[in-house]
Amino acid sequence: MTNKQVEVDILGQPYRLVCSPEDEAMLLKSAVLVDQKMRELSERSIRGADRLAVMAALAVASELLKLQQSVHHGEAFPVAEIQRTMQHMNQQIDDAIKQSANNSEFI
Repeated sequence: MTNKQVEVDILGQPYRLVCSPEDEAMLLKSAVLVDQKMRELSERSIRGADRLAVMAALAVASELLKLQQSVHHGEAFPVAEIQRTMQHMNQQIDDAIKQSANNSEFI
């Protein structure tokens, strides 16, 4: 699969980025989040694009770490873990049904 160029706008500055087609939607959402954080910080009188970028990166990293911590403490569950648990439960139900059907044949 080939990569494609995607143009995003962050704080009025266009950026041309390269990503795979399957990552494009996430990249666009990420750019919107970074733009929002940088605009929010610029309204607080933080000046300088470099400083804004660092502060925005720290804010996003902090949110990520809080989410990871909540997952670690069992307050939130990753989708993959929920899917594995549901598959395991479905398998247990299927096994119980098969066992019940096998047992009823001998009665």
